Amino acid sequence: MIAAQGSAQAGAFGLREQSTIGAGMAFAGVAAGSASLGSMFWNPATVTDLPGMRSEQNFTYVAPYAKLTTEPGSSPGYAALGGRSSGDIGQDGFLPAGYSSYQVNDRLWLGLSSGAPFGLATKPDADWAGRAYGSSTKVSSVEVTPSVAYKINDWLSVGAGLRVLYFHARYTSAVPALAAPQAWNVAGLEGDDTNVGFTLGATLKPWAGGEIGIGYRSMVRETLDGNFFGGQALAPPPFGAMLNHNFKATVNLPETVTVGIRQEINPALTLSGTVEWTNWSRAGFPRIVDQTTGTLHAATPFLPLDYKDGWFFSVGADYRINPAWTVRAGLGYEISPIRDSSRSTRLPDSDRIWTSLGATYDWDEKLAFNLGYTHIFAKSGDVRINAANPNYNPRLAPVFDTLNADGKAHVDIVSLGLSYRWDDVRQTIPVSQPIVRKY
Repeated sequence: MIAAQGSAQAGAFGLREQSTIGAGMAFAGVAAGSASLGSMFWNPATVTDLPGMRSEQNFTYVAPYAKLTTEPGSSPGYAALGGRSSGDIGQDGFLPAGYSSYQVNDRLWLGLSSGAPFGLATKPDADWAGRAYGSSTKVSSVEVTPSVAYKINDWLSVGAGLRVLYFHARYTSAVPALAAPQAWNVAGLEGDDTNVGFTLGATLKPWAGGEIGIGYRSMVRETLDGNFFGGQALAPPPFGAMLNHNFKATVNLPETVTVGIRQEINPALTLSGTVEWTNWSRAGFPRIVDQTTGTLHAATPFLPLDYKDGWFFSVGADYRINPAWTVRAGLGYEISPIRDSSRSTRLPDSDRIWTSLGATYDWDEKLAFNLGYTHIFAKSGDVRINAANPNYNPRLAPVFDTLNADGKAHVDIVSLGLSYRWDDVRQTIPVSQPIVRKY
């Protein structure tokens, strides 16, 4: 499950790191095929640009840094509870993603991909004053997607895939112990589910050297089945009565639309761009139903996923220095789905700037090595938990009521990839290019 754990890098708890080549140019043009075989994650139709039988494996290491520091205006009780600084709450993650495609004939391609589209892991220092609003959070996922793509003619291709997605979530908070209210134990929720969705895509080649792609990844509805857990008996009620009760909660994982474009300027230089929309606002407030009582869970009646829609924009370029070496770079800007009014200590996400560099070395006509590096500059993500914030817990009032914290964050991402062609290049079914490029 380490494949899906790490600080989210696609807004909220989404993960964008699905391709080494894409990571080297801030994912510019990925829906139009700029990420080679990895583009099928965003648009299954892009494989029709790639003849023969191919595989690609990507290994990405995500090293996030995020720190929260309590500020004046916080309730006095927090000062006695622990330190002002959360320490680095970001947990490093390792994300593999794999792709394979097979050209059946000059019109039909089959594909298979695997990866982790969602993930999050945060954990503050054990003595942080704000741990009542989050002592650990972990979201993980594994997805496998078989797909098919069809080349309708020389300038239009379409594709579709079936998403099989496993999703797991666990979060804990510090709560007062029954026997000794001055002491704090840990209680939380944990659950998982597997469900299916789909992906659709199309590519157009309307003019010389240009390609436009649009990809759609559907919403997946996961009904988490799990339990509320705690250490010793907890106080005040209803915590003590809820230990080890089973629960269900339906989480709507959002759909995404990605539009990409790439244009060959000359045989060496190609420019690319991406616009991506993610419907995070559909996440809402998932109801947590206690299966013992059949009613809303008394201690935690809902998950406050009060998100707005997320947007991502990027531009990039790749340049072929010689037959062996290609270098690339990209710049992106992401509008976070996290609202200032509902930002939590678990996910102090904010708008961010992506800067990326990458390279590919073609060992021969079959084997290639890919490298990508990204640094993300995040804006300050201040946390204001009070009665207007959906994360607010009135049971902690008045001693642990208002929590104000200043958030600072940045991320470093390193990705390594390996691409291989299994077929005999000399006997590959040719991929035709349009003679007349028009709609």
